[in-house]
Amino acid sequence: MNRRHFLMGAAAAAPVAAHAAKSPNETIRIACIGFNGRGKNHISAYSKAPNVEIAALCDVDESVLGKGMQMVEKAGKKKPAGYTDFRKLLEDKSIDAVSIATPNHHHALQTIWACEAGKDVYVEKPCSFNMFEAKQIVAAARKYNRIVQQGSQSRSSTALQEAVQKMREGEIGDLYMARGLCYKWRDTIGKKPVSPVPAGVHYDLWLGPAPKREFTANRFHYNWHWHWDYGNGDLGNQGIHEMDIARWGLGVKYPTKVSAMGGHFMFDDDQETPNTMSASYEFNDGGVKKMMVFEVRHWISNHEAGIADAEAASGKFNPNTIGNIFYGSKGYLAIDGYSKYQTWLGKDQKSGPSGQKGGDHFANFLEAVRSRDQKHLTAEIEEGATSTVLVHLANISYRLGRTLNFDAKTWTCPGDAEATAMFTRPYTKGFVVPKLA
Repeated sequence: MNRRHFLMGAAAAAPVAAHAAKSPNETIRIACIGFNGRGKNHISAYSKAPNVEIAALCDVDESVLGKGMQMVEKAGKKKPAGYTDFRKLLEDKSIDAVSIATPNHHHALQTIWACEAGKDVYVEKPCSFNMFEAKQIVAAARKYNRIVQQGSQSRSSTALQEAVQKMREGEIGDLYMARGLCYKWRDTIGKKPVSPVPAGVHYDLWLGPAPKREFTANRFHYNWHWHWDYGNGDLGNQGIHEMDIARWGLGVKYPTKVSAMGGHFMFDDDQETPNTMSASYEFNDGGVKKMMVFEVRHWISNHEAGIADAEAASGKFNPNTIGNIFYGSKGYLAIDGYSKYQTWLGKDQKSGPSGQKGGDHFANFLEAVRSRDQKHLTAEIEEGATSTVLVHLANISYRLGRTLNFDAKTWTCPGDAEATAMFTRPYTKGFVVPKLA
């Protein structure tokens, strides 16, 4: 694979009549965007899905793009078209949907562009980089009537769906509190000097909406998560999964009050986002108060409520504790990762209902693309965007060092102009997120 091939890819793909997949037997032509990390799972999933063709791949790093091409061909599939510029890919009218796994600061804009171009979208979490984008991405899905799914795969887990239903039916009584646990072993990223942009990397396209910065390795592959220009810290990386589950389980939407504190402990490195944080949320939906507490830790931590204990007992020690705990008047329920739950009931905490079964989030998206029914999606974009709001409010509270009051009707923090100003940011020309709502 060479530079000429990638740059010619866009020109070679002449627009053709729009393709609409209407039955299980019709082929959905999909494009995967960004696959140095999570995007590999996108390629793998669509390669195995029946009646799905990976029609195109796009990545701003030509070496990554080449590896993606090899993945598709090794799966025995036809070689897709290759692009480095997402905008060029969207000119191909034969592509039905795009599957986005780029850095956070691209998610909303690329989704909006794709909706405008008539494509359905699977977009990784968090679907928005900030509060402003959370509104615009939903508005785009509605305006262009597209199927848009956030990559919150827990929503497609059979066991977790059952757990939420059990709580709705009162299995653990009156539900009043949830805790999200994001205890994930994270080593230092060290310090990296400014260096030349690697050959084959289209750095201006990678920066996109973000401010212009000189290139460093710690601002690029994966470690972009820990810089405020591109990522949202571990709260918006791993944590958004558990944040979404916590909100889903509690049955709430937007908080009225948010308070977060923490810091970047132990390491003297290039990371800007906190590696340890505790965020508290107060909800008052329908006059019923509920509370959520979310904790992020980066180093050595204990397991809780059986979460990850099974792996530890098997001798395959897992240093991570990733899950949720819900508290009610009759007991509590713990969710371990994406596919397991268990309950403890009564004062003596006797074991109650439990379950373990995952799901196929990509298959759920493809089903909705075929049916044209947004209700078929388990993580429809409005649900995803609502959960990202909780991430953004906590990060703003942390950065300002104070409690925020939030009014969802005015989309402001009343009486706090500085916090409200952080709902958005200046965008680079050519990569401006449009105001649709």
